[in-house]
Amino acid sequence: MPTSHRIRVVDAFTDRPFAGNPAGVLLLDAFPDDTWLQLVAREVNHAETAFAHRLPEGGEADWALRWFTPTTEVDLCGHATLATAHVLHTTGAATGPVRFATRGGILTATAHEDGTLTLDFPTAPLTVTDVPDGLAEALGAQPLAAYRTGGHVGDLLVEFADEKAVRALAPDHKALVPYARRGVLATARAEDPARGYDFVSRCFFPGLGIDEDPVTGSAHTALAPFWSERLGRTGLTGLQASARTGLVRTELRGDRTLLTGRAVTVIEGELSA
Repeated sequence: MPTSHRIRVVDAFTDRPFAGNPAGVLLLDAFPDDTWLQLVAREVNHAETAFAHRLPEGGEADWALRWFTPTTEVDLCGHATLATAHVLHTTGAATGPVRFATRGGILTATAHEDGTLTLDFPTAPLTVTDVPDGLAEALGAQPLAAYRTGGHVGDLLVEFADEKAVRALAPDHKALVPYARRGVLATARAEDPARGYDFVSRCFFPGLGIDEDPVTGSAHTALAPFWSERLGRTGLTGLQASARTGLVRTELRGDRTLLTGRAVTVIEGELSA
């Protein structure tokens, strides 16, 4: 007989259903084999599916957490971590700050009385690089500058002249695959900060089976230091200008970046497999 697992789909970095970035979340007693985890993630078919199980008390973390795209396991994922923390707090499985043991290190999620959640992630280092040959053609516009992000992110961050240029990008997704270990982040300063955000971004990860990610929390560990330096503030709000859109509040604290957002459970059911 198949084993039944409770599964939820949570929209992260949004306060309403059908926006933000959807993630599958499964709370388990232990991690089954990797083949099963990957098959479930492929079946869910969202940018990431998160799998978590409780750890023994007294250790450096409370829960073990892993993330899978439809094609591979990843080192760091913001929106699926936010979604997992949301499930833990809304179901009563956890109270107070939650420490996750992950491939990206120990990550902490804190729930607030206003319903927001704050993630404590490592800040991604940025290294100036030349704009690679062919990238402008692959993206459909000429970037101003390019930066490599190291650590567990592994993206190529490219700056554009304005918000309109980022929103108008129509990339050849297959052509973007060779340019970064993970993906390409396109960003620009907000045209009008009075609209409630300081910068915009779009994130493309075709090498991971995700042509365009709706809202990428981990990308903001690179976007936060990039824009904090240019705008002269440690606290900023980023809008990911995907079709679903989503807001990520960032607070730069040296080698750590705080990512704050909301989440909404939209589907809850049983996985019989």
